[in-house]
Amino acid sequence: MNLRNIAIIAHVDHGKTTLVDALLAQSGVFRANEATVERAMDSNDQERERGITILAKCTSVLWNGKAGETRINIIDTPGHADFGGEVERILGMVDGCVILIDAEEGVMPQTKFVLGKALKLGLRPILCINKVDRPHADPDRVHNEAFDLFAIMGATDEQLDFPHIYASGKNGWATMDMNVPSDNLGPLFDLIVEHVPEPKVIENKDKPFQMLAVLIESDPFLGRVLTGRVNSGKAVPGLAIKALNRDGVEIERGRITKVLAFRGLKRQPVDEGTEAGDICAIAGLSKATVADTLCDMSLTDALPAQPIDPPTISMTVSVNDSPLAGKEGTKVQSRVIRERLLKEAESNVAIRVTETDEKDAFEVAGRGELQLGVLIENMRREGFEVAISRPRVVFKIDPETGEKMEPIEDVVIDVDEEFTGVVIEKLSARKAELKDMGPSGAGKTRITLKSPSRSLIGYQGEFLTDTRGSGVLNRVFSHYEGYKGIIDQNRKGVLISNGDGETAAFALWKLEERGTMFVGGNEKTYMGMIIGENSRLDDLDVNPMKTKQLTNIRASGTDEAIRLTPPRRPTLEQAIAYIEDDELVEVTPKSIRLRKKELNPSFRKKRVRTDA
Repeated sequence: MNLRNIAIIAHVDHGKTTLVDALLAQSGVFRANEATVERAMDSNDQERERGITILAKCTSVLWNGKAGETRINIIDTPGHADFGGEVERILGMVDGCVILIDAEEGVMPQTKFVLGKALKLGLRPILCINKVDRPHADPDRVHNEAFDLFAIMGATDEQLDFPHIYASGKNGWATMDMNVPSDNLGPLFDLIVEHVPEPKVIENKDKPFQMLAVLIESDPFLGRVLTGRVNSGKAVPGLAIKALNRDGVEIERGRITKVLAFRGLKRQPVDEGTEAGDICAIAGLSKATVADTLCDMSLTDALPAQPIDPPTISMTVSVNDSPLAGKEGTKVQSRVIRERLLKEAESNVAIRVTETDEKDAFEVAGRGELQLGVLIENMRREGFEVAISRPRVVFKIDPETGEKMEPIEDVVIDVDEEFTGVVIEKLSARKAELKDMGPSGAGKTRITLKSPSRSLIGYQGEFLTDTRGSGVLNRVFSHYEGYKGIIDQNRKGVLISNGDGETAAFALWKLEERGTMFVGGNEKTYMGMIIGENSRLDDLDVNPMKTKQLTNIRASGTDEAIRLTPPRRPTLEQAIAYIEDDELVEVTPKSIRLRKKELNPSFRKKRVRTDA
């Protein structure tokens, strides 16, 4: 049987997971009477809720086409830049990739990022222009944009000679020629089998077993499960193996207890094992992790692991020390939080965890606010209570000049023409540089900028307000440049509770003229908790618990009816982006609260004076 290993890579929302759904359905993975779900590969709760792919996942289909029966291992990858670490790891497992580009949106920042990684590894991508049935689709323009991008990224002549195919993943068809209609994905399957080479490592099938671990997960029955492509030999249950780190130092020895092969959406145990070139998951080791080499006892050399781009954003995760701590969560101790963060850093190579000088606090560095937000949301659902600081960029020092360097991002914004002025004005004030601007179809303007990562922290909410929710902002890390200086980001002040207790509707009603509320009536509050946004630039301590004084004297006329405006409850990502350096987000399984680091207002004023 022929074997092909491919990855599907693209910018966020260009239709990777939907296309994989159609590939699975048309390859006969599902029985005729089997219930299927939309976006079957997005198995994680947060992936389903957010509508994005967060973790790279493997599936396998059988295709009986022109070249006979072929097993195609397909890896669905995340499209969001924050989860780029997943893409970097898995590209070493495959021999080819399908790069998806939306026929209307065209080339986007993450397209450039994932294509650069694929070309660097010497892969010859297949260009799939997806969503060609959209009303404003322009496949010819997108094809030209893709060719230009390949050339800019330094593709070789062989890579520039890429095949292209038109598809509609949602409707399940692909065609090599727009004038030749199709009702299935057969042309795409055949193109993959024809263009993607068979794994070169198949010739190593008679050598001792060797495999590079690329993905890691924990199974309640099997323990640690490591996924990768068998580089040589055969993975069979009972085989004695050892794990080597990147430097070839032995970590542990053990036996393979289970070999799991990907068959459709399921992982099935295979007693006969899997041969060189195939992708499988192995259980039996307890210490080995991502980028380690699992091999036969006779081998001493580790396989080279792909270098991962460094984190650019960091934040402090600490024990929740608010007056309401421990009332909603079950996991509140620093030891438990530390273990959970280190476990995450082990399985996600794009996240780095270090202990800080502060008591019970840990610095977590990642690719962006969304990646860190997803981690905290997962912890919150597991019963953790934590306090989170404002994200800050990870600076570097240039070893040659000693100059302070900061991360720079490529930003692409699609926005209605009427809002271009305010977007450019706001980002220029935040030290962003305009690179290009032009129409992108459907009455939209595309603005391309180069911006410091610092200036984009907390900008998303302001951007959506400025563009009436119609703008789309995409960003991806580009490189490090010299420090750009202080960026003026004037946020309005906040309304802070001056005592402990429960909020009263009467007090909030009176406070509404001061600003926007984050809390409703009859909610627990404490001194130093942020209950709303001030309409002015300074912070204001207020009493949200004041009730109406009742007397036995009859009021002349009728009392006014108290009608509160619904509070603006920030989501976790919005809260993380909103806070200032002297504030924290208190995250519990049931609540997201904003607070000042220093709860006592007299100490806060003292500290401001000493800072000044």
